[in-house]
Amino acid sequence: MTRPAGILRPYRPEDRDALFDICVRTGHEGGDSRHLYPDPDLLPNIFAAPYAVLEPELAFVVEDEGRAVGYIVGTADTASFVARYRTEWLPGLTGRYPAPVQPQDPATPAEMMTGLMHDPERMVLPELDGYPAHLHIDLLPSHQRYGYGRALMETFLSALHRQGVPAVHLSMLTSNTAAHAFYDRVGFHEIAVPDPGPVTYLGRSTAPTPPR
Repeated sequence: MTRPAGILRPYRPEDRDALFDICVRTGHEGGDSRHLYPDPDLLPNIFAAPYAVLEPELAFVVEDEGRAVGYIVGTADTASFVARYRTEWLPGLTGRYPAPVQPQDPATPAEMMTGLMHDPERMVLPELDGYPAHLHIDLLPSHQRYGYGRALMETFLSALHRQGVPAVHLSMLTSNTAAHAFYDRVGFHEIAVPDPGPVTYLGRSTAPTPPR
């Protein structure tokens, strides 16, 4: 197959619609999530947009034919990000996404995600102290397996390394074995976290490593 002619560049505000679209179309174990979330802005407002707005210097995209087809976003310091998310990002969403009434088990995937939206402190875990940065990476299926994921990751890690950030972590659904295989190839290892639920935590140094 012919490799798509994508280019990697910093995120720009005009990429917002594409950022949201990519997040939705890869939001269910790497596949389309539109059947799970009636509001298409829910996932992006948790896992993509706040990073692009609060730390745009760590947001990068792959562009093809004038539109972003993949992205990587994240933060250099999770604890600081959580504080800013709480005070600067979440207040703009509470009218559209009211906080769940507690105690209440979520009845739908949308309710579960809304609960996550209102609990950014869940991201601060003592087992992750040695990996202060974290990231989210998504690439449309049409542009996977061509090296763009690795290029996004290397660009993001280099940006962290230049800031003096020693290590980064991420969380992923344990059932997403394809994603786990990718993270293995780019140098991540598992981090033991008690009672992680349906997710696995992975981490690695930001220092460059030889290809695997």
